[in-house]
Amino acid sequence: MQNTGFLRRFAAILYDSLLLFAVLMLVSTPFVMVRGGEAVPPLSDLFFRLTLAFAIYIFFVGFWTRAGRTLGMQSWGLQLQGRDDNKPTLAAANVRFFAALLSWTPAGLGFLWQLWDKDRLTWHDRISGTRIVYYPKEKK
Repeated sequence: MQNTGFLRRFAAILYDSLLLFAVLMLVSTPFVMVRGGEAVPPLSDLFFRLTLAFAIYIFFVGFWTRAGRTLGMQSWGLQLQGRDDNKPTLAAANVRFFAALLSWTPAGLGFLWQLWDKDRLTWHDRISGTRIVYYPKEKK
């Protein structure tokens, strides 16, 4: 177990972004079908926006509480841990999700904070009492 490097974490974010894009396309399909193939105006349909937000929430909080990692994190050998070094609780995952939104708000400063933090933690790591650790693959 090691502290997580910024580039490894960023790579997992990119990987998860691609997966999440695919999930959001699937979630959008019924809305497009109801409109006869026309695009859903994202700023005018509140139910559509809430559905997409809920899908994003379920994606992250679901993976974090069930496996302790998203697929992107798994690909890069990363694991999310709570205060007791186990998978985070639902409460901690909820706090982490909303704190991560805050971390993105000021141009991603909450994520970049890891570069200066003595423990290499982001804002949402500190706020939620969680941390991401790297487990290198064992050599065969």
